[in-house]
Amino acid sequence: MNYSHPDAELVNQPIGYWSWAAHKAVVTHIRAGLAEFGVSQPQWWILNQANDEHGKTRAEVTATLRGYLDVQEALQDEIDALVERGLTVFDDAGLLRLTAEGEAVRLRCAEQQKEMWAQRHDGITDEEYLVTLKVLQRMIHNTGGQAWHH
Repeated sequence: MNYSHPDAELVNQPIGYWSWAAHKAVVTHIRAGLAEFGVSQPQWWILNQANDEHGKTRAEVTATLRGYLDVQEALQDEIDALVERGLTVFDDAGLLRLTAEGEAVRLRCAEQQKEMWAQRHDGITDEEYLVTLKVLQRMIHNTGGQAWHH
């Protein structure tokens, strides 16, 4: 791979720009893959939350996902869209559950996400990935930011 700058110059490049560019590239890649199944990224997250043997309430799903990529209130519309499409249902206890069709879509998306993960990580060792995440988390901490992902 050709990098944008020699190491002596790259070390002085702005993290804000490169973390934004990485975010944009990765999220665009993920969303394009999910769109092949007619699923948005928030809907993918919701399908995974509904894949719980005990079910989850709307409030539980929202509490878990509300900080993901600043979707917040849009989650309600995304939950409703999955129900309208017949991929999820609310049972008599008000718990969100996958339908058989929803589980089939979730499984197809999951397989594709594994393939896309491998593509994104091509040539990147687990050790390099771990260091990258620790550096980013330290920068978030150093700037007073907060981030969490389960």
